[in-house]
Amino acid sequence: MNYKIIVQYDGTRYNGWQKQKNTKDTIQGKLEVLLSKMTGYPVEVHGSGRTDAGVHALAQTANFHLKTKQEPAELLHYLNRYLPADISVTDVQSVSERFHSRLNAVSKTYRYRIGIGPVRNVFERSYIFHMEETPDVTRMREAAAYLIGEHDFMSFNSNQRTKKSTVRRIDSIEIRSCANEITIDFTGNGFLYNMVRILTGTLVEAGLGKRAPEEIPAILSAKNRQAAGITMPPCGLTLVEVRYF
Repeated sequence: MNYKIIVQYDGTRYNGWQKQKNTKDTIQGKLEVLLSKMTGYPVEVHGSGRTDAGVHALAQTANFHLKTKQEPAELLHYLNRYLPADISVTDVQSVSERFHSRLNAVSKTYRYRIGIGPVRNVFERSYIFHMEETPDVTRMREAAAYLIGEHDFMSFNSNQRTKKSTVRRIDSIEIRSCANEITIDFTGNGFLYNMVRILTGTLVEAGLGKRAPEEIPAILSAKNRQAAGITMPPCGLTLVEVRYF
């Protein structure tokens, strides 16, 4: 039986989604340990993508196969009973055996939150990157417009040794400014290693006048990480939604 789950987590104290040999503090690892204890055999959990250390998720999608049928409500209850307080499963569904959370995903939305001004919000310090300077949102939007569509995003990829395609499609970048916060929503068919954080850093630099919005096409053409902006800290980044057909 194949089960699809929606997972919500505060990534502050975790070393990302993907399980690793040198640490037990990963989201995938925590889920697999619980499911393997419940069933008595190893259970592999497949996520829609790998969020980095310190990155959060409102709705990460994952799936796993069990040898015997389980009621979704019972799985939901079991997982939430034993998961740590900063990880929660919000939904469990029985799905087709062919469903795969990563391979079947058609688009994802990530959100980066930036706090602005001289005073930090201490209660949201784990979810917002704070800066005293105020970027020009109009300039950020001008720069973002050049990123829409299908491009080779090698310049916005921290893994410059990758042999896989770095072509991705960005469907929209929505930049909102309200009170003392700027939020940027990136929606696309997939994102490279640190891509959203580098895109955000580049847009912030454009907003601060450190680079012109018109430089974006040249940055894309360079296919060189050094051409793009800084990598923003992980605390401000959240996976908001994963969409399927």
